[in-house]
Amino acid sequence: MTFFRQATGQMGEDAAAKKIKQMGMRIKCRNYRCLLGEIDIIAEDKDTLVFVEVRSRRTKGYGLPQETIGYKKMEKVRKVAQQYMLAKKLLDVNCRFDVAAVIVDDQGKPKQIDYIKDAF
Repeated sequence: MTFFRQATGQMGEDAAAKKIKQMGMRIKCRNYRCLLGEIDIIAEDKDTLVFVEVRSRRTKGYGLPQETIGYKKMEKVRKVAQQYMLAKKLLDVNCRFDVAAVIVDDQGKPKQIDYIKDAF
């Protein structure tokens, strides 16, 4: 991954984390990694554990950020979420999968954030 793409992703994740906090959720973890993959943000929304996939772009020229999440990515996020819940012994907890789609400008400021609850 190029530095430019990495920077865009980091700016998008920072903007998404700020939005999640503004929505009243509590962030438990960012960039959770295990052998199966990574989840960008794990948060709590009242009694629900929320796994958030963040997608960032600098332009809509090639489509919306949320359109880049395919079936394989959804399955990977689900498997990593299961691993997280097992590792933390969270066996009887409600959970959901959300998407934060962020468009950032050239200075790294979020121009648009679409937050999609229960995205998959």
